[in-house]
Amino acid sequence: MTSAVFLDRDGVINRKRPEGQYVTRWEEMELLPGVVEGIASLNQAGFRVIVVSNQRCVAKGLINTVDLEDIHRRMSEALARGGAKIDAIYYCPHEKGDGCDCRKPAPGMLLKAARSLGIELSSSWMIGDSNSDVEAGKKAGCKTIRLSATNSAGFAGNGGADFVAESLLDAARKILGEVGVPAGTGTASTKSR
Repeated sequence: MTSAVFLDRDGVINRKRPEGQYVTRWEEMELLPGVVEGIASLNQAGFRVIVVSNQRCVAKGLINTVDLEDIHRRMSEALARGGAKIDAIYYCPHEKGDGCDCRKPAPGMLLKAARSLGIELSSSWMIGDSNSDVEAGKKAGCKTIRLSATNSAGFAGNGGADFVAESLLDAARKILGEVGVPAGTGTASTKSR
């Protein structure tokens, strides 16, 4: 079994659009500062990096799954050019109230990734900018980090997260510190592989 860091997309990897707006074209995808460095440091420490994102814009008819997956492919390629690898991307295309088990705060995407990729959830992390991200991580049995600086709706508490961080890079540093990996070094000696 291996450990993973699950990342929400909007507000964690890329700048979140204003309330009610969605990234529906590659040109609207703006990577946040430090994202490449943060993901690369997690890769170097031996974590699988997996994106888990609610994408209700599909249910709203604003984008189809082919175009959404093209945005995700291009995002992964842009990150990879900087040395940051995304191992998998899972998304929920459903509307609120559809009753699916994948839309966060339900843990379905994390559980599916764990089954498919052999992830040990108890040694994994969920990084998000909303309480629903934290709740999904907790329900899946992961440790959680709530980002404070990127939440366009304002930051009110940590939503029960284990840690709070200003950015993905800050969150990655906290994770590496928790598992005993000094910044800029290889894999953790305390992590079960």
